[in-house]
Amino acid sequence: MNQRKNYLSYNALTRFKDKNGHYHFGADKEAIKCYLEDEIKPNTLTFDSLDEKLAYLKKHHYYDADLLESYDISFIHKIFEKAKQDVLPFQTFMGALKFYNSYALKTDDNKYYLEDFQDRALMNALFLAGGEEELALSILDDILKHRFQPATPTFLNAGKKRRGEFVSCYLLRIEDNMESISRAISTSLQLSKRGGGVALSLTNLREFGAPIKHIQNQATGIIPVMKLLEDSFSYANQLGQRQGAGAVYLHAHHPEVLTFLDSKRENADEKIRIKSLSLGLVIPDITFELAKANKDMALFSPYDIERVYGKPMSDISITEEYDKLLQNPNIKKTYIKARQLFQMIAELQFESGYPYILFEDTVNRRNPLHKEGRIVMSNLCTEIAQVNTASQFSEDLSFEELGQDVCCNLASINIAEAMLDGRHFESLITNSIKALDQVSRSSNLDCAPSIKKGNNANHALGLGAMNLHGFLATNGIYYDSREAIDFTNCFFYSMAYYAFKASMNLAKIHGAFQAFSQSAYADGSYFKKYTKELVEPETQQVRQLFKQYDFALPDQKDWQDLVADIKKYGLANSHLLAVAPTGSISYLSSCTPSLQPVVSPVEVRKEGKLGRVYVPAYQLSEENYKYYQRGAYDLGPEPIIDLVSTAQKHVDQAISLTLFMKEEASTRDLNRAYIQAYRQKCASIYYVRVRQEVLAGSESYADDEHFDDSKNCQSCMI
Repeated sequence: MNQRKNYLSYNALTRFKDKNGHYHFGADKEAIKCYLEDEIKPNTLTFDSLDEKLAYLKKHHYYDADLLESYDISFIHKIFEKAKQDVLPFQTFMGALKFYNSYALKTDDNKYYLEDFQDRALMNALFLAGGEEELALSILDDILKHRFQPATPTFLNAGKKRRGEFVSCYLLRIEDNMESISRAISTSLQLSKRGGGVALSLTNLREFGAPIKHIQNQATGIIPVMKLLEDSFSYANQLGQRQGAGAVYLHAHHPEVLTFLDSKRENADEKIRIKSLSLGLVIPDITFELAKANKDMALFSPYDIERVYGKPMSDISITEEYDKLLQNPNIKKTYIKARQLFQMIAELQFESGYPYILFEDTVNRRNPLHKEGRIVMSNLCTEIAQVNTASQFSEDLSFEELGQDVCCNLASINIAEAMLDGRHFESLITNSIKALDQVSRSSNLDCAPSIKKGNNANHALGLGAMNLHGFLATNGIYYDSREAIDFTNCFFYSMAYYAFKASMNLAKIHGAFQAFSQSAYADGSYFKKYTKELVEPETQQVRQLFKQYDFALPDQKDWQDLVADIKKYGLANSHLLAVAPTGSISYLSSCTPSLQPVVSPVEVRKEGKLGRVYVPAYQLSEENYKYYQRGAYDLGPEPIIDLVSTAQKHVDQAISLTLFMKEEASTRDLNRAYIQAYRQKCASIYYVRVRQEVLAGSESYADDEHFDDSKNCQSCMI
């Protein structure tokens, strides 16, 4: 007990000043040393040699023998030796705690650790390199130096014999028939068992009271389906390591939209109350237009739409068809006030953080595969924006027609560490795309045929970024400044260029993704924003930073040459970039999460039996403290939306956008933030978080499941 108090006491010192007014930021380093020496080292199984260790791990089915044997034994010795050299993997106590609590391999009886951070990084490098020795060494270096971090499912499972899948989360359509509903539930169970979060679209399900076999008032609506899904996710988890997690998306013009939202209220009737399932709302342009004009909005029967249009509700644009739908007497419609809907959304978000919001027309206008279908939903963390297409089933639930569903293969770049050596940036992005492509080509998705088909056809990836605030603060830039927007624009512009270049080169090996010839990539139209316009730093400070770090930005000629090559060779991957919340891996990498600002310079978390743990911001010091001092709640949503919308111009999917509101904020303030995000062409809104001071004297308190992917997004949040 005294040992535990020792490292916790050092960690707690981080947030206090000494008698001279200086913070004890160095105390967190002492906490790491004590934790590793007192807690980890005595409980780690040791071996006399590497050969003995590997033999044990293979014999007892901890490590995948086939993966290790795909490399020459001399190289295995070489890469293990490299992994152990001069590595300081943890920059914060929270990083060490997160790794050993959530990622490190343990004996089956849970008594002893079998690997450290270097071992886990190494097994990831071997897996992600797909047998290429030099690539494995390069990926290992990027992980150990915290430039590149795989998503939680990949980092947790790579190289293990008994494991879940490497994929972060999955998106499934449900059609308006019992076979599709049944298949979606069984598939969700299978995917949840393997450690993935699952999002499902309910938009096409007929509303409560709709006919069944032409008999009126028979349908029971969406709530019973939501209840079945919630129970399924509660039941299935990955060996108890990762709780099942699910989300359901519904279109804002579905007749049961108000009941859908009411299901999350704390005082909801138990018959409709949904406790653990996440909710997402798909909102088209017309809803905002009607609210602006203070008009009623029509809710349309999906049952009738499918019979009139010959296709499901999610496959038509409600914005484009709105007037025709209003005028059609064969489509049942009910009315609510558009502003009433937004008021209800805001009230519920203050109460629960839900619903997520996907701006339907915004993402579909950017959709490079619009000829293949529409984007009808997102995932548990709102950063995925891809096309789902419908499947058809026989009565025995076998497929009559196999549609395409979606999986998320995720990882994140640490912006601050990536910028330290600009000459390495192209190699970093190239290796990261190769690594994610390997995940897409190695995952076993047999339990979900529609997702397998979508993955095989598209090999879609989601490379993201984190530690934006960390980079800005350590380089003397305030988060809510012109320089911050300038840097964000240039960084993601460069990231997009090298990602597309890497995928083009992969297409030379694997061929182009299936629908490339029909995409906006093939004719070059997607890239006009780059070939026609020059992007370069607009502020002196950012211009100097890129020069300081020897970082050369692509120019128009680079893009023109790349587009010519893309037209010739294609792209191996239909999608490349998506920015996830990075809740867990940002702690693991000791950096600030995603693109959002820190809550405070020293965050306070409650970690189970340990109690409070203090997490200093990335490389926090007396010198840069002022750049962290105004946290997310003090900054408010406006500067966060500004930065996210700037990055979104270069991200082909979406960015998880969390809105932080002060305790005195009103629903009108939140509605204003929705409108700003919508007008600035953000793709989605993730959580809304409202500051609540619940710990006396603390700068912040983040005992919040929304920042722990093991409780929610499975690893988009990583």
